[in-house]
Amino acid sequence: MDGDAARLADAIGARVKQRRRARGWTLDQLAAAAGLSRRMIVSVEAGAVNPSVGTLLRLADALGTGLPRLVAPPDPKPIRVTRAADAAVRWTGPAGGRGVLVAGTASPGPVGLWDWTLGPGETHTRAAHPEGTRELLHVLAGALTVEVDGRPTALGPGDAIAFPGDVEHRYTNPHASPARFALAVIEPGTAPPRPDASDE
Repeated sequence: MDGDAARLADAIGARVKQRRRARGWTLDQLAAAAGLSRRMIVSVEAGAVNPSVGTLLRLADALGTGLPRLVAPPDPKPIRVTRAADAAVRWTGPAGGRGVLVAGTASPGPVGLWDWTLGPGETHTRAAHPEGTRELLHVLAGALTVEVDGRPTALGPGDAIAFPGDVEHRYTNPHASPARFALAVIEPGTAPPRPDASDE
């Protein structure tokens, strides 16, 4: 199969598997309902074959869906651009610091990408996020201290740290020049990424 045919076969296979599982059927149950072999069902779901129209009609009938929906071309992967002027400023500090949510995604777990600046002497304390939350921080300029559950770590330019976000933590710039860092917050669950109450 060429590239377009392979992508379509993958999309059809994913739809067949999704609808089969939604019905709570095994491979054998779908094979029996569609009058096809189990091997054919396995091959279709794996995107390993380009099914005939007859095979697709049997699958569509068995799964209770229309043929056009089953064979529709795959949707393009979503792309979302946040322009600098549209990024959401969620925190500002008295010495010029700010926390900006620049991008986020809701699946498979909410992820927020932040652009943070801490002015000289500024500290930002964050309450514990939901259980299982992780944070990734990369220092872009300056230096700061990250304290996680009472344990401080000093970071310089280019340093990075990964830590649990489900305990109280704070970022502190004890120096005389600003510190800037990128921060990714990865939360479990399905709610969209949001700042905690202390960021409002």
